[in-house]
Amino acid sequence: MADTNLAQAVEAADDSSSYDTNVKFLLADKQILARILKYAVQEFKDMTVRDIMDSIGDAVDVGEKPLDAGLSNLGRVNASSTEDNIPGEGKIFFDIRFAAYHKETEMKFLINLEAQKSSDSGKLGYHLENRIIFYLARMISAQKQTEFYHSDYDNLKKVRSIWICMDNREDGDSIEEIGLGRNTVFGNKANPYDVDLMRGIIINIRNGNNIKDSKNTLISMLEKLFSRTSADEKKRMLTEQYGMIMTAELEGRIQTMCNLSENIKDQSIKTERLNAIERMISAGFSKEQIISCGYTQDEFAEAESLLCAH
Repeated sequence: MADTNLAQAVEAADDSSSYDTNVKFLLADKQILARILKYAVQEFKDMTVRDIMDSIGDAVDVGEKPLDAGLSNLGRVNASSTEDNIPGEGKIFFDIRFAAYHKETEMKFLINLEAQKSSDSGKLGYHLENRIIFYLARMISAQKQTEFYHSDYDNLKKVRSIWICMDNREDGDSIEEIGLGRNTVFGNKANPYDVDLMRGIIINIRNGNNIKDSKNTLISMLEKLFSRTSADEKKRMLTEQYGMIMTAELEGRIQTMCNLSENIKDQSIKTERLNAIERMISAGFSKEQIISCGYTQDEFAEAESLLCAH
């Protein structure tokens, strides 16, 4: 029986790191990757989703470890490793990387996809644009002795680093590009050679609960994918509105992500309640006063224990 990939992808662990990992595997599904390429990477915009899926190479690398073999021609495929370790340049790990082949131009593109919770420099401690440029540079330098040898620089492959940023405001849905350009700053020399070797693409999606549907097809799809709606509703929308096939892995990943999201939400609420009790104890409230505010005996005991431990 074919098509065992998308339906497993949409059952559950209980922490945020598992959620983040599941998001990466969900994005690595070829049906989703193909739509990201079509609507975010200019060279693929005129290709059909099916043709783009066929153009994605034999390896889609996810996370920090090698992956198992793909489960179907619609799902993930063989993977090696996302680790990039260049002597003298240090080691980095990419979320997802893969190659795609443009049929008409016969060009090979090396693509990196990152899921980013925040693009706020205040939270990150750096400007995301600089990190994107660094990733692009590493994707270029890593081609030495793999994509080209000696001084054959004309055989460098184009690289695209795509970043999905998930913390934008209601009016923040947008797609931005960071590219390598060429300007004549003196004289009138014109050179038609294409220097579009590397390009960073930032897909800004919003995280509100009652946001209006984006006018951009890709952003609309991603926002529905990461929304707080039920797994069944997500699967219905992906099938009816975007023509996806609910293979086993995609469906499983969607279910897992929804379960993890609920677990994280529940854990966050619990933590907030315990923190509130700790503050009340520290302020001199009695046990009876705290219980009268709607907290339970068990919550009081746990908060008191945590306070003593601290």
